Amino acid sequence: MDILLTNDDGIHCEGLWALNAVLQRAHAVTVVAPDRERTAVSHGITLHQPLRADRISLNGCGAGYAVNGTPADCIKLGILEILGRKPDLVVSGLNPGANVGVNINYSGTVAAAKEAALGGVPAIAASIAGGEPYHYRTAAEFIGRLSELVERRGLVPGTFLNVNVPNLPEPQIAGVRISRHGLSIFKETMEKRVDPRNRTYYWQGADMQVFDENLDIDGAALRHRYITITPIKCDMTDYETLTDLKQWGIDGCEGSV
Repeated sequence: MDILLTNDDGIHCEGLWALNAVLQRAHAVTVVAPDRERTAVSHGITLHQPLRADRISLNGCGAGYAVNGTPADCIKLGILEILGRKPDLVVSGLNPGANVGVNINYSGTVAAAKEAALGGVPAIAASIAGGEPYHYRTAAEFIGRLSELVERRGLVPGTFLNVNVPNLPEPQIAGVRISRHGLSIFKETMEKRVDPRNRTYYWQGADMQVFDENLDIDGAALRHRYITITPIKCDMTDYETLTDLKQWGIDGCEGSV
């Protein structure tokens, strides 16, 4: 299988190296990743400066391309120029820190997988929960097995998988849950400060997301030591509201606009 591998934490991230080592055992892997951390850049792309891709060594696992852009840039550049073709699969990760609930809207890891799916390429966004030390190898081995299953079974065009793995040795993982995207809102803050030059600045922060005990929700299942797999659609149309809007008589408003 021909795999394009990226992330949002930069090409020097240990999670990307772990995935590369596992996937390389049975597949042709091309690494195209940001040259620095690009956490929480979502689906941003670079339009007003040139993109550059430098070929660098990857911790004894071959070479990859370090790009001065976002994760979505890496997918575009990887497919259109570096590979010059669509790969069989895009894998984005391993992200140190879970991407569940509303956080998937901000994640560069998830955005890279979405960019691939928009272009008709099956994709997996992969993250690991918890904090250091990370059990990257455990998570990478699971993503390796899932990648081969995706190759055999395929994905619906325009859909990708968002995967989160507990930060545990494999024997301590409870299992796998096919879950839905949690929508719990968390409290956000802006801390106002003044610098030594008497200029105001702000630190943005937020409380941790809180999920209920429904194991069908990604964050809850992950907290209970399950690997979570959530299918995400690129088509964001609300079809129920679409049908309802057609009954509003909006066309009758034209004369007053």
